[in-house]
Amino acid sequence: MGKIDIREIVDIAEIAGKAILEVYHHEELFNLVDYKSDDSPLTLADKQSHEIIAAKLKELYPGIPVLSEEGKNTPYEARKGWDRFWLVDPLDGTKEFIKRNGEFTVNIALIEKGYPVLGVIHTPVTGITYGASKDEGAFRLEGNRQVKINGPEKKDKDLVAVRSRSHASPEEEEVFGKFFVSGFVSVGSSLKFCMVAEGKADLYYRHGPTMEWDTAAGQAIVEEAGCTMVNLMTKKRFRYNKESLLNPGFMVDKK
Repeated sequence: MGKIDIREIVDIAEIAGKAILEVYHHEELFNLVDYKSDDSPLTLADKQSHEIIAAKLKELYPGIPVLSEEGKNTPYEARKGWDRFWLVDPLDGTKEFIKRNGEFTVNIALIEKGYPVLGVIHTPVTGITYGASKDEGAFRLEGNRQVKINGPEKKDKDLVAVRSRSHASPEEEEVFGKFFVSGFVSVGSSLKFCMVAEGKADLYYRHGPTMEWDTAAGQAIVEEAGCTMVNLMTKKRFRYNKESLLNPGFMVDKK
């Protein structure tokens, strides 16, 4: 298997991010919103970002298939034998994009044998990129300044939990009570993973539904930052390329 250069993946995410911003700052294009069969919104920015990422990944790594939220539906029979593939959310946080709060991201992950081994999360509005791989560890990149990130300090009380800005659930309160959570940070999209990876929050619990492309890049980053992401049903490490791409609940915290 060929070696992946994470710098190339960062570049792709940033190029897609620039295309998203062109729509974000264009009044007429910004208002072009469709709705998918599950009533989730789909913007021109989602489509353009997908096209850029899919084309560039296929150009650089033609032997690795791409599974993207906005790509064609690949049946499980066709993908169940994939040992290595890209898992992409071209615009994570479309609701945040529509609300114009800036909390949306571009997510690209490499999955090997069911687990993420490389992840990139780019925030177009701020220009900040988070990334992780076995060679690089977990890092935060802003301009030319790259900083290694190591997650929060391990502690047993007075924890800070990061929660969704758009998808809070009543089950959270019970879990937060068990973990002695005393503070909260609300943020959209996969930035919740980045908050834990940077040590700005201690845990991220998610009961409500997510899809595999929502979480893969974030998992790669938090795991390289010294955290764990556990499937709440199996109590094991979160894995990918299931028959159903719908995720179960999960918990992210320090090892």
